[in-house]
Amino acid sequence: MRHNDVGKLGEDAASKFLSKNGYKILERNIHISHNEIDIIAKNKSFLVFVEVKTRTVGEDLYSEYGTPASAVTKQKQMRIITAARAYLHMKNFSDLQPRLDVIEVYVDKASGKISKINHFEDAFWA
Repeated sequence: MRHNDVGKLGEDAASKFLSKNGYKILERNIHISHNEIDIIAKNKSFLVFVEVKTRTVGEDLYSEYGTPASAVTKQKQMRIITAARAYLHMKNFSDLQPRLDVIEVYVDKASGKISKINHFEDAFWA
């Protein structure tokens, strides 16, 4: 499975996961201020900016590259924060509190199917 295919599979799975858990998906793969936000969603209280990280794994869930969430570095966080601020400036969501989440998606190497999803709410702060 190619890298781009794995990423798309992960983002699709994360969107479905959020929808099943009461979120409405507003945007996907939006480019703002030369940065990208994977998913923008909302629920009753929050406007959520989601970074999705996907890894293919073998028999165990550990990768030589670490957990997917560990790839959301300080530099990546700052790019997401910049894009989220620009999005908030463009749109009127004054009734919703912004939140920055990370969703990890694990894909089984052998089957190509999703084996696990972890949702980290409020994963980092602006």
